Amino acid sequence: MKPSIFGYEAPTTLEAAISLLAGDPDAMVLAGGQTLLPAMNFRAANPSLLVDIQHIQGLRGIAVGSDAIIVKAMVRHREFELDEEVKRANPLIAEVMQHVAHIPIRNRGTVVGSLCHADPSAEMPLLLALLGGSVVAQGPSGSREIAAEKFFQSFLTTARNHDEIVVEARFPLLPAGAGWAFDEVTRRHGDYAVVGVGCVLALHRSGRATGVRIAACGIADRPIRLKDAETILNGTTLGPLDLDAAVAASLVAVTQPDDTNVSQSYRRRALGTLIRRMVARAAQRAETVA
Repeated sequence: MKPSIFGYEAPTTLEAAISLLAGDPDAMVLAGGQTLLPAMNFRAANPSLLVDIQHIQGLRGIAVGSDAIIVKAMVRHREFELDEEVKRANPLIAEVMQHVAHIPIRNRGTVVGSLCHADPSAEMPLLLALLGGSVVAQGPSGSREIAAEKFFQSFLTTARNHDEIVVEARFPLLPAGAGWAFDEVTRRHGDYAVVGVGCVLALHRSGRATGVRIAACGIADRPIRLKDAETILNGTTLGPLDLDAAVAASLVAVTQPDDTNVSQSYRRRALGTLIRRMVARAAQRAETVA
């Protein structure tokens, strides 16, 4: 199929782009277009106007700060994946990025675009939620920072207002000595996750886990922090009984119904397996600290 008729504007200033969005409730932002354009071809998306932001100054570049990595709106997935400074500051990012679609798509698609699309089975929303990151949205009333736990609201739905543009995402650095892990179950490599799980944790010299963070995608209408599991595992030696309890507490988070590919019960089994594996892998990578 072909898309419905639409208008196209390529403003060179952020103010002009915001004004175009504010003037047309059916306008949509175009960045990488790797999700939006196929959706338009299937007429799942029918914008009256595309506002292309690629020519706007200030929307490119990555900056590694003392506590977070700032990713501007036009940064491509591949750029984020291959940045050596990013790898040193937070190696979890490169591990997650290898699971995002395929290289040709990562060459064009944008990190912020994936966050704004908010597919609950996508890796980038999970990463932002797992790390406790945020986005910065700018609109007619100014800019505001939105934490990941408030930004992702439901299936393909975020807290971004129609007349706002997300100008950057902020991914926190890994805590010193922390271990990390991410993996997912997919039908084929490059597909959206059936279930994905990420974990970050540190180990005290006593062998007990601290700062445990676990998040999952593909199990609900948004990326989910598994906070009950985190609470159970914090302060433990991550033994079999601890993991059993953490998995049992997490299964209630699986609310995605059966679909043509997998059942809800399969997702629960996959979630349990991935939690055990990712906690173990993160613990192996963690440095023992006082």
